Amino acid sequence: MDSHQFGYWGKRMVDYICEYQRTLPERKVIPEVQPGYLRPLLPEEAPEEGETWQQIFEDLEKYIVPGAASPAMTELEVVMMDWMAKLLHLPKEFTHASHEGGGVIQVNSTSVDHQSFLCFHFYQFVNPVETAICDALWLWWYPYGRLNYKYAVSAQCLRCLAESTDLHLAPHLLRTVGHQTGEQSSASDCILVSMLAARHYAIRRHKHVFEEKGDKDPKNAVLSRLVAYGSNLAHSCVEKASVICMVKFRQLEVDENYSLHGDVLQIALEVCATLGTTACCSADDLSSLGPVCDNFNVWLHLDGAYGGNALILPECKQYLKGIEHVWSLNVNPNKWMLVGFDCSLMWVRDHQLLTSSMVVNPIYLQHKHSSKTVDFRHWGIPLSRRFRALKLWFVLRIYGASGIREYIRRVSVVLYFLHIFLPNNIQNSG
Repeated sequence: MDSHQFGYWGKRMVDYICEYQRTLPERKVIPEVQPGYLRPLLPEEAPEEGETWQQIFEDLEKYIVPGAASPAMTELEVVMMDWMAKLLHLPKEFTHASHEGGGVIQVNSTSVDHQSFLCFHFYQFVNPVETAICDALWLWWYPYGRLNYKYAVSAQCLRCLAESTDLHLAPHLLRTVGHQTGEQSSASDCILVSMLAARHYAIRRHKHVFEEKGDKDPKNAVLSRLVAYGSNLAHSCVEKASVICMVKFRQLEVDENYSLHGDVLQIALEVCATLGTTACCSADDLSSLGPVCDNFNVWLHLDGAYGGNALILPECKQYLKGIEHVWSLNVNPNKWMLVGFDCSLMWVRDHQLLTSSMVVNPIYLQHKHSSKTVDFRHWGIPLSRRFRALKLWFVLRIYGASGIREYIRRVSVVLYFLHIFLPNNIQNSG
């Protein structure tokens, strides 16, 4: 898309918004569609080839708007999380379709968004369009029976991304109702949420030891003894999460290849492994960390905020060796997949371990569809949420899986050139 095309479709977007506002008196106040309507209308996986703006605009009016803002908002997120899980070759356990795992979209990452200078001609045009539509239609998530139609699209997109390309996500990370994947705001949010869930799991598992000893506050007794471990190259948001969770955090030394191995790992509450560290883009050894975590029943989280995007490439599947040991993971499409900030995807193997640490259910938030739908308010800190699945849906359809793979390969070539050029240049200039 060049500037002339952007001008054309930007005007179409403004015209669409004006028409929507003009016809509001004629539209239904409450959507007539029922929860679960959206998934059967959307493909099971992301398109391989890019599609036209015209087709996307038509589908927006046909499929999304009739469910605005509930239940389309929630359902699209479920769909998008499963799309992404397929694309990244994650095991099926991480999809919503597995009924055990699933994903959620969080906000963003505290890391630098490298796209600001690498993705310079198309990404900057796609996201303003969907953002304007989202704001114009006031698409925010709220529990069913109020405003929350974006759920279905999100889940389907996440599922397709996990299955449709080469993410190779474990089946337990994909989800339908009962399984868990989702969109969070940022990698920081994903890691905080996973640590909160791990802390809750550890307290529930060990508090009986102190109850038997007659301790008056067994939960606090367990909390005071919990420790989270990560490599000394883990992102600063891991340490920040430990501060918020009031859990001690200890850094472990990496090897000569900047990778953390299982032989240096001790008993811990949660281990945060990394796929593509911020400091030098190194990857921890899941195949050796995983068995250690399994032996001690330790929560293993994989932070793939940056490098995890490369899992869409078949040639990067080796970095998923040991993924069967991972309890949760996060990937930020806004860092390397042409999606505008903010958009962080988080998958979890067992959604009940995540949601049980955050369920607060006052009567004014209860609704009759809870057994049929995913309540993303239990998947993170916020109650209300933006329709982030919409921009993910736009990008996946505009580029197609092949277009995104081509972009990541092109950037990888540039990075390889810098890897060769910079050391020699620095040495010669010195």
